[in-house]
Amino acid sequence: MRPYLKFLSELAENNHKDWMDANKSWYQDTRKEFLADVEVLLKNLSEIEPAFSSFQAKNCVFRQNRDIRFSANKNPYKTNFAAYFSPKGKKSEGPGWYLHIQPGQSFYGGGIWMPMSDTLKKIRKEIDYSGAELDGILNEPEFKGMFPELEGEKLKTSPREYEADHPYIEFLRLKSFVVSHPVADKDVNSGNFIHQALHGFRTMHPFLQFLERAVEEVEDGSGIL
Repeated sequence: MRPYLKFLSELAENNHKDWMDANKSWYQDTRKEFLADVEVLLKNLSEIEPAFSSFQAKNCVFRQNRDIRFSANKNPYKTNFAAYFSPKGKKSEGPGWYLHIQPGQSFYGGGIWMPMSDTLKKIRKEIDYSGAELDGILNEPEFKGMFPELEGEKLKTSPREYEADHPYIEFLRLKSFVVSHPVADKDVNSGNFIHQALHGFRTMHPFLQFLERAVEEVEDGSGIL
């Protein structure tokens, strides 16, 4: 049994430094197990993307502390465990795979979330040139069954560079290009989420390859957070 959900549930109810200090060993043990699971994911992902063979889990896992400087929510800790796998690193503008563990809200997914303006323009240009290819990827039966639609905000109108009757205007209106699939708590507790996520990551690989091709010119260092 994985300890993640029990720990995160307790943290959500006691989101303050005194509780975390008193439960430091529990947190460290739980995080250590999550890092071990992320290592398994990395090892398997390296068969798809060789760059991951040199990655360490700690470089893919997000910190538990929240940045509360500009947030109305002053809780100091995140109430989830999460990891992001991108061949060019966690802070890259390029596409990647994402794993999110949280009681009742766990999921795996991938793509590019809210890219910066230059990157967004690149993706839209690729859609303009190769929208039929993206449409084919998204409607491949296994992909469609696992990831029914692209998620995220859309423009209310068409981007100024494209006509409203463009055949792929719905793709062009997107501000993010991501897909996700939920994971049940029982699959987190049993550890089965690892197998599920790997299957999902492999299924979405053509989607990420399309996005990578679109943004590869941006990945020269410009636009990186």
